[in-house]
Amino acid sequence: MRQFIVDAFTEKIFGGNPAAVCILENFPSKELMQNIARENNLSETAFAVKEKNFYRLRWFTPAAEVDFCGHATLATAFVILTQLEKNLPAVEFETLSGRFYVERKGNLFEMNFPAYKPKKIPVTDEMSDATNAKVLEAYLARDLLMVLESPEAVENLAPNLDKLKNLDGLTQAVTAAGKNFDCVSRVFAPKIKVPEDPVTGSTHCLIAPYWSERLGKKKITARQASARGGILYCEISGERVKISGSAVLFSVADLIIS
Repeated sequence: MRQFIVDAFTEKIFGGNPAAVCILENFPSKELMQNIARENNLSETAFAVKEKNFYRLRWFTPAAEVDFCGHATLATAFVILTQLEKNLPAVEFETLSGRFYVERKGNLFEMNFPAYKPKKIPVTDEMSDATNAKVLEAYLARDLLMVLESPEAVENLAPNLDKLKNLDGLTQAVTAAGKNFDCVSRVFAPKIKVPEDPVTGSTHCLIAPYWSERLGKKKITARQASARGGILYCEISGERVKISGSAVLFSVADLIIS
């Protein structure tokens, strides 16, 4: 089994968010895919199978299969469009969250995702206690988004991961207005054994619409302020979010699985 490691949402190796990508003729058992993801110990391992003019795509964290992952979608599109089918301008995926379309635009790969429709919820003492920060607002969709008072509060955040597990949402994100970017964020996912996700495309389907409405602009340049860091170019289009980013190939390997 051939496996690619791709750093997504970055222009340089060792930046962005790494994802493993396996392009297959048929899906192996769910148990084997989960074991490969656990062995890789990356935030996501993607498995894709071509069917006629599209690919079926599945994502696994070290703990479980998930219904949506942005950076591993970007990584998979990068592999297909730059390594396997270089003549294609775009690729379409069928996933647990519906069909996604990824188009290559120069060095960027533009993904088209459904926007989350967040519900504003009360800020609780548990949120402040888990983040060790002052939370100004909170919104909930699949993920929990907590708004902080400054980019420095986001960058210097030292949350209690055990307490984050008790908050709502599959992931727990913090965000604030940026200085050199429209917004900054960090994303934590201890519930699925990902303490901090370096760059998270799916959660920006929540973050980008929030900042688009607040700033009154359709296009948002977002920085995820993890240790590795990454840049996401977001555009709100009705009930969809276009998220673009770069990617680089780190390695190619053959998995020896008996």
